[in-house]
Amino acid sequence: MNAEPKTLVSILVPAFNEELNVVRCYEAIVRVFEKLPEYAYEIIVTDNHSTDRTFELLEDLARKDPALKVIRFSRNYGYQRSLLCAYKAATGACSIQLDCDLQDPPELIPEMLGLWRVGHQVVYGIRRSLKDGFVIATLRRAFYRFISWTSDDDLPVNAGEFRLVDRRILVELNKVEDASPYLRGLISAMGFSQVGLEYDRGDRIAGESKFPLKSMISLAVDGVLNHSLMPLRIASISGIVIGVLSMVLTFIYLVGRVFLGQAWPAGFATTTILLLMSISINAVFMGILGEYVGRLFLQAKPGTRPIVEQKINFPEVISLVARERQ
Repeated sequence: MNAEPKTLVSILVPAFNEELNVVRCYEAIVRVFEKLPEYAYEIIVTDNHSTDRTFELLEDLARKDPALKVIRFSRNYGYQRSLLCAYKAATGACSIQLDCDLQDPPELIPEMLGLWRVGHQVVYGIRRSLKDGFVIATLRRAFYRFISWTSDDDLPVNAGEFRLVDRRILVELNKVEDASPYLRGLISAMGFSQVGLEYDRGDRIAGESKFPLKSMISLAVDGVLNHSLMPLRIASISGIVIGVLSMVLTFIYLVGRVFLGQAWPAGFATTTILLLMSISINAVFMGILGEYVGRLFLQAKPGTRPIVEQKINFPEVISLVARERQ
């Protein structure tokens, strides 16, 4: 009697200069699946052109375990773009995204799989608590609420990158060609049955965060511009309000000057201040328009996909090597 085939789960791990964490992360994932005999795993690590020993360590691990697959890019293409490549490379019945620093606990994988088994296509982790400093934690939570408020899509509050997605979602992600993707919002906007799983985020065990404040701000801009027209609407509404106020003030001035004979003071300082404010507002709104136009430009350019420098344990690579030897 043949044994029932195991369900394949793809674990997606982005990495950049994580030599202190990559082996620990791999071993933690393997330990979890040792307790899940009904599941098989593939671990897809996307190395964003690390400059330390991350790729060297991954090569050693991949030689021992063919279930570990590695994609190394020719340069650092950023967190979101590398993740999109990982999603496209996943072959499992579902995939689980996990950060290499283990702040999102792999021990929650069985619980995620349980929610997936009952019919949910997306299981996303909700950060009940954060180990960041007070300022960063406050900014994170404020951003989650702001983007949820401004977005035209239903984006969950306090949901990070730790999530499980069904094969149906992976099929849709394979169709995406985006030069500046925001996967958290993109997956949420697809719909289907989605459920949250609360957890407490842990401390980074080793190494330094690869997501400084500058990267957080960039991600926030991508999130807002990719999923909301609110900035453009604010620009339009502000322009209308300023135009109406200008007309009202002009009318009041003409009535006072022509019919009431009032001699208004020259008001050079006031005029100058208002002029500078008007120029500043126009500059801000032109910048907002420029962000949207810039994204259209990047999207229209050819070659938006990251260039892969090397792949390990991928079937197409193995078959290509075999053909070259023949």
